[in-house]
Amino acid sequence: MLKDLLEKQRDAVVDRWKQLLVGTYPPETQRFLKTQKNPFANPLGNSIDEGLEGLYDNLLKDGDIEKFSEFLDRVVRIRAVQGYAPSTAVGFVFLLKEAVQEILGQAIRENRLYEELLTFEQKIDSLALLSFNIYMQCRETIFEIRTHEIRNRTSRLVERACQKYGMPQEWADTEETKA
Repeated sequence: MLKDLLEKQRDAVVDRWKQLLVGTYPPETQRFLKTQKNPFANPLGNSIDEGLEGLYDNLLKDGDIEKFSEFLDRVVRIRAVQGYAPSTAVGFVFLLKEAVQEILGQAIRENRLYEELLTFEQKIDSLALLSFNIYMQCRETIFEIRTHEIRNRTSRLVERACQKYGMPQEWADTEETKA
């Protein structure tokens, strides 16, 4: 019964979920995300749309973990690059619970669909855990890239210093600068 309601109200729930997620951004970004619908002019909004719609549809059909990962990645990767704290970056998953309550709360109460709602919310909780893993993988990659950039800069500085002051090139070729 709840699944039927979730399917009938798909667009309303997904739209509300997106509104709640967009509300986590600064005001200028919110305005842009709400008004710019062109996927080429607004790739961020497009990724959010595709990610949320895919996640919702997969939740309804009990999709496999790889599909969830694919759709979560579209949203979480952006938020990881933007430097959000982990709780904020993955918190959008929990906003689906709020969207469902706002759109379907009355029907859930009238039809006493509490057990089905609990099962659905447990799936959302599992998604949040998966999104945290994806977030951490993204942050780890970002830190590896930054570390590599710093090593490259340091290596170049040491090489220049060796050239300028006539030091042997071997001094620049330490393990730290090679890594």
